[in-house]
Amino acid sequence: NPQPTPQNRQTQTFLETGWANQNPPPRLNFQPSPQNLKNRQEAWARLAGAPKILVPWRTTLTRIGGQYGAGTESYFTLLRFLLGLNILGALFQGALTLLPLLLLGPIPGPPSQGVHQPCGPYDPLPQGLVDYPTLLINLLSGEGHLEWSPLFYGFYPAQLSGGTFRLPVAYLLSTFVSGLLCLLLILHRSVSGLKQTLLSESGALTSYSHRIFSAWDFGLRGAGPVELRRRALRYELQVELEEASERKRAEARTRAQWAGLWATRILLNLLVLAMLGAAFYGIYWARAGLLLRPLLPLRTLLVAYLPSIFISAANLLLPPVFGLITGLEGYPRSRQLQLLLLRTVFLRLASLVVLLASLWNEITCGGKPEAEACATCGYNSAERPCWETRVGQEMYKLLLFDLLTALAIPLLVQFPRKLLGTVCCGRLGRLLGTMEFQVPEEVLGLVYGQTLVWIGAFYCPLLAGLNAIKFLIIFYLKRFSLFFFCSPASRTFRASAANFFFPLVLLLGLAISAVPVLYGIFVIPPSKLCGPFRGQVTIWAAVPHAIQGLPRTARDFLFFLGTLSFAVPLMLVSSVLMVYTLTLASSYGRQVSKLKGHIKMESKSKVLLAQRIVALSGEERDL
Repeated sequence: NPQPTPQNRQTQTFLETGWANQNPPPRLNFQPSPQNLKNRQEAWARLAGAPKILVPWRTTLTRIGGQYGAGTESYFTLLRFLLGLNILGALFQGALTLLPLLLLGPIPGPPSQGVHQPCGPYDPLPQGLVDYPTLLINLLSGEGHLEWSPLFYGFYPAQLSGGTFRLPVAYLLSTFVSGLLCLLLILHRSVSGLKQTLLSESGALTSYSHRIFSAWDFGLRGAGPVELRRRALRYELQVELEEASERKRAEARTRAQWAGLWATRILLNLLVLAMLGAAFYGIYWARAGLLLRPLLPLRTLLVAYLPSIFISAANLLLPPVFGLITGLEGYPRSRQLQLLLLRTVFLRLASLVVLLASLWNEITCGGKPEAEACATCGYNSAERPCWETRVGQEMYKLLLFDLLTALAIPLLVQFPRKLLGTVCCGRLGRLLGTMEFQVPEEVLGLVYGQTLVWIGAFYCPLLAGLNAIKFLIIFYLKRFSLFFFCSPASRTFRASAANFFFPLVLLLGLAISAVPVLYGIFVIPPSKLCGPFRGQVTIWAAVPHAIQGLPRTARDFLFFLGTLSFAVPLMLVSSVLMVYTLTLASSYGRQVSKLKGHIKMESKSKVLLAQRIVALSGEERDL
């Protein structure tokens, strides 16, 4: 063995003792520092808030709500919602009808160019050169070259030359899918609005302490968002105070005052009914004027737009009168809004019903298929050889005239009034320059336009796309007029009631529009010279004809869905589920009532305890 050196001794000692007496190796610290943890939380918060950034016009709506109140903001929120509905409807219509037609062409021509058939000749294309005034008239009325285009029903053929694609079934499917999607989205929006309405009207969220101490958003940054939120809270408190004062005035009325108020309400409602009847008679008379045959092109355009002019004039003149009448009836502000909406929506939608009734009278010979004009084809082929396209043209003209009216009001009414308000001095200038954004009338304009689309989408497949463009123009136009011409409303209303009532009005418009569309699909014979359903007994007959070409198993299953063997069990199961849901809701309601009673008892006991403490403290002070 070699002699140990100092270096060898150190190595031997290290090998004998090992790592026991040495410092342990450094360990990796996986625990994040507080700063890293904060940065990670901020990154996750930004990632979670990314979908909110994609919401269109979010900043604009926040600014509108802060400057003009939540009621005005609800109008623009509804406009954004309807814009999304129209975009989805246009995508469905284009994907199921227009895209297959363009890919599987060729595009067919008019069915009977100069050929007389039993159901009458139908040649929509004009012959020879067309001058510019006639082109403008055709653009505004949907006639001429525009009539034989993908915009209207008559352009689409019954069969495509390429592939086995069934265009009639896809045409019907696009209509039903778009309507069902609109129904589901509106129901979802109305249910969320109903929750807010029930909470606001139950008294749980209407206390002033909640508005002052619990409604502030501490995530706001910057002076601008803070000021907007402060203004929004001020409008909410203003609504609460106005409704509280209305309730106090109602409680202070005597029996004689109540009797006089109800008599006034009855007389005012009779006046409203008289004005509605006069408006409906004017619309029916204007529709009857279409049977005239004027010679001049300008007179032709005037007569063609006569129903649209009467409907728009009634919708412009009567709602302000209804607003004055509603203010005299002594209702609270939220109830006034609901009554005004109901009367205005009845005016707008009933005017459409009158127009459709006059069209039905012309197409079906007054519901008498045995009449001389309808005996050959089942419809009035002499006056309406392609009646579906004619209905689509009526909806097209109403939609276009509604857009022109929306463009004309800021230019011809609001701007001159604001200019006169700045020029004139004193009380007259303030009266002319002060304009408020009338939410009920504007909302009913949106519902009216959307109802036109629901009625005419089957007869004018691209109408949803045109309405989406119209709503986009109206959004920027109304935003401009709101910020430059209008001032904040002197009297506001509860936004929760608007968020529930506006979708309810939309559901009413959807239900009314479904009646004429389903009647035309199931009852009226389709045109023999145009459209994808030519040669069928009814439009719906194309669906059983397409089912016959399916395999046996699929055909038997689909036919089974239309029998009583399937309908009766489905109805029984639905009834059981409905009873269970009602029972569950009733039990929850009783539980909520009990909890409210407990909360009231606790509040009373706290008040009594506070009074007792004050009394005892007073006795000790006396001692």
